[in-house]
Amino acid sequence: MNTLTDMTDTTYLNNQFLIAMPNLTDPGFFHTVTYLCQHNADGALGIVINRQIDMKLGDIFKQMQINVTFLAAAEAPVFFGGPVQQERGFVIHNPCGRWDSSISISDEISLTTSRDILEAIAIGEGPEQYLVALGYAGWGEGQLEQEIVNNAWLNTPSGNDIIFNTPVNQRWQAAAHQIGIDINQLTAPAGHG
Repeated sequence: MNTLTDMTDTTYLNNQFLIAMPNLTDPGFFHTVTYLCQHNADGALGIVINRQIDMKLGDIFKQMQINVTFLAAAEAPVFFGGPVQQERGFVIHNPCGRWDSSISISDEISLTTSRDILEAIAIGEGPEQYLVALGYAGWGEGQLEQEIVNNAWLNTPSGNDIIFNTPVNQRWQAAAHQIGIDINQLTAPAGHG
């Protein structure tokens, strides 16, 4: 019996990585790692953490007319968070401060969507570790579970080191390596069965 087809509260994948299996050829998700922020009976929301876009955080500060005094922040990369609402910004960060629109994903990670966190980052008073993304990946009721059953995704525990410190081009392999898998060796459908 496959437990993913009958999910209960204890099997939701909040605070986990979704690793695109090599056979997932959708160009939006090919070789991606998605940090799953919310997963429940209604669906799921995640942020892709290994696909930088041709934009720096300074470009967002300029568009939003945010004054920058902490110049290192302006050089931070911006990520493609997913294909849904690409004009909307999301900040994955270590918990610190109180932001207008923030949810705690775990004891170590929060997700914020409000302007105030960007203003704090711009002056060097934001979280110590953060990842800024435009857009998100979303799944409707039962959609993610079915994609996992169909071997599109491998789920693993998340890791702050992968989100914040691992070079972007190594995150896909590093996430799979956490559970002892060399993702490059998986060529045929494999995984959950």
